[in-house]
Amino acid sequence: MKQIAILLILASAFSARAQTPDSATEKRAASWVATLQLNDAAKEARLTTVIATHLTRVRDWNNEHPYTTVPAGIDPATGKPLSAMVRTIIAVSAMPRSAHDSLITDLHKDLADDQVEHILDKYTEGKVGFTLNGYKSIVPDLKPEEEATILSNLKQAREQAIDFKNSKQISAIFEIYKTKNEQYLNSNGRNWHALFKAYVDAQKAKKATTKQAQ
Repeated sequence: MKQIAILLILASAFSARAQTPDSATEKRAASWVATLQLNDAAKEARLTTVIATHLTRVRDWNNEHPYTTVPAGIDPATGKPLSAMVRTIIAVSAMPRSAHDSLITDLHKDLADDQVEHILDKYTEGKVGFTLNGYKSIVPDLKPEEEATILSNLKQAREQAIDFKNSKQISAIFEIYKTKNEQYLNSNGRNWHALFKAYVDAQKAKKATTKQAQ
């Protein structure tokens, strides 16, 4: 019971600290909201506060829970020592779910679904669209149902990645779902390794041809 009480106290303290974003975080949040072109000052102010508060919670949790808070050990899937990034992902993913849920709920109060996705893309540096286009280039005959599955996985990656602080962490989350996509393509009769190699070889040949023409 004492441990539960301590956890509740820590969660409350974490939530309270996150109510005061700094000016840089507010400016970042405001710049994202501005891209929506809402032309509604009150709505823009609410959304800026919602996003800045979440960004602050993510930053504070990251800063207070470095990878060293996760004991060193081995990855049960590979038997290799856990990397600093894996330990970071474990530590950061333990952030109270309420921080994530509050962001999503509050965004939906003022925005349509496509606008919410726009903001989530801002968090994750547009990785959903960029990565999907990569799959389309590597697998030019991608079927609609394959694209739908891949897109669903990428959106799930985005949903998780918004609670991480920097590009390296965000990329690590997307790698999890890129692996799922590659496994899906293989199980769907594709050979991901061969497709990727063919794409890389074609790009190299294209560069060589361009260089010779100069």
